Amino acid sequence: MSSTRVLESRQHAYEVLAALRDRIETTPWRGERGRTALRVLRAHLTFAEIAGGPLHHASERQTAEEAGISRTTLRVVYETVLKPHGWLRRLRAGHGREGSTWYITDGNAAPHSSPASLSRFRTTQYPPDPALGEWPTRETGAAADIDSTVIGRLMGHDAFAHHGLGSSALMIIGALHARPAQTIAELVGSSSVSRATAYRTLRRLADHGLVHHSAETWSLAPRALEGFGRSLLDAVTDEITEPAQGWDSVAKRHGTTGIAARRKALHAAERAAYREELDRHAEHRSRAVVIVRDGRQILIPPPRPDEIPPAWHAPGGRVLDPVTGRAAPDWWIATDGRLILITPADQRSYDELAAAHAEALSEWESAA
Repeated sequence: MSSTRVLESRQHAYEVLAALRDRIETTPWRGERGRTALRVLRAHLTFAEIAGGPLHHASERQTAEEAGISRTTLRVVYETVLKPHGWLRRLRAGHGREGSTWYITDGNAAPHSSPASLSRFRTTQYPPDPALGEWPTRETGAAADIDSTVIGRLMGHDAFAHHGLGSSALMIIGALHARPAQTIAELVGSSSVSRATAYRTLRRLADHGLVHHSAETWSLAPRALEGFGRSLLDAVTDEITEPAQGWDSVAKRHGTTGIAARRKALHAAERAAYREELDRHAEHRSRAVVIVRDGRQILIPPPRPDEIPPAWHAPGGRVLDPVTGRAAPDWWIATDGRLILITPADQRSYDELAAAHAEALSEWESAA
């Protein structure tokens, strides 16, 4: 696993991110899972560029919205592609209103590799399970060559949702923008898709007038990156093509309009519920004690569990009885500073409860 590198200046940080972008653009992202992983990694690269270095902050919901995928799919590619292959490391789980802290690296490259080793001719990353994607062939074994900036700009739109044009269209568009006028054989290598996927995707793009071919080569239409196509006399199908009038019209034809908006609304509701629970948890107080003195009722608000006077603390997490000066037999101070009561009827020891608390806290933070 690559270690974090020391950035000497802002210019050095830009050079590192530029080399990383080149590495991403020349890595074959095979299969549907690989192409989805590219979308997630491109989202993190965008966050890193905004942060000014590989170290950046991002929540699951924020990344899913940027990549144009669901949180479930996001977690799958985190655990099966990006983390195992060293592209991303989560240094700190998000908590409260703060997203997780991430560090983006160059995959399987050596920890101290120079920018020269990140050239367009050396790449080693593969999806972990070919059965879930496409089998590598001699055609798809060549170095990829895509424009990830274009992919990053388009991937969050409804037109490229799972049931729309999809990730394969992003790869084809990114490859043709990086190098126009490619044959099918060249596209198979540069976009890391199979020949069948390339034909199917090009036909779909041609139906919208977003690509055109001359002889054996394919190119993007003049305004394809804005989602505007044009009708072609040499269409690849016998169907009547309808030139696209923007990405919204493409999404409408595929029935994917509103997916991104619904996803954002769901995430907003989840964030609101999570923050409400945090506020309710932070404002929790124990009931005050009522005593009668001289015929009057007096309210004595007890200290919050995390505001126990230092004089009550005893070694080993025990609690001193302020009256007797001895350790209370059943009371302990948990690892987060709060009081816990362990009676003979409890099945777990103090150490077991401390371990359970640490596990529960980790799960709670991961929900951020």
